[in-house]
Amino acid sequence: MATIEIKLNTLNYLLGKEDLRKAVTELWNNDKNVFDVLQILVACRKHDKKKVINTNAEIVLLESYLTTADGVIEYLEGTGLAQIFKDKNIKNLVDYVFGVEVGLDSNARKNRSGDAMEDTVELIIKGSGLPYRKEVESSEWPAITRALGTDKKRFDFVIETRSKTYLMEVNFYSSGGSKLNETARSFSELCPKVNAVDGFEFVWVTDGKGWESAKNKLQEAFYTIPSVYNLSTIRSFLENLREEM
Repeated sequence: MATIEIKLNTLNYLLGKEDLRKAVTELWNNDKNVFDVLQILVACRKHDKKKVINTNAEIVLLESYLTTADGVIEYLEGTGLAQIFKDKNIKNLVDYVFGVEVGLDSNARKNRSGDAMEDTVELIIKGSGLPYRKEVESSEWPAITRALGTDKKRFDFVIETRSKTYLMEVNFYSSGGSKLNETARSFSELCPKVNAVDGFEFVWVTDGKGWESAKNKLQEAFYTIPSVYNLSTIRSFLENLREEM
């Protein structure tokens, strides 16, 4: 713990720096090992061996970013830490990490997982070259509004091709619980309503270890939702959509 605290105190040098690249390079040249603790700042312990999608939509180990100064910059910018450092929203990294460790299994972390999943799917969509829109209200389409009745929905992503408009929902579950069952049930009810409207199709992209404890609910959803994908299978789906453009 003492070693981590020393490294975090050294990284405090980055806080408030407008020229973050210069500051990172200075620290890197002085002692590149201090960056080993950066994973903690996004609630990831070093031994977790997390995998992420890089800017080329390739799956890589999170720690691979910490092997070069340029990689550290990309890591900081990609995780949003760069802006947080510049805005001085964090006063002391030791205090910040203590808060992260306390909240590793909190709802706040679950929300961060969901945001990261959306960011990852968006990166994959961008890599496919398909045009898309984010956070689109169901009220945009009168036919969908009528189909949903009193329900209102904001879809995470919308992809429009010559033949169909795909309304996409994205989520990620790192642990089990009643929320998974509720999501599967909710989307199983939503999908037939959307797909009944000519020219529209509902798409669900979900992933995470949480589904291991709720496989039966996911299997049931497959019978009602034709288009269910995870981070591995979504690529082939998007490739097929390219043929519809």
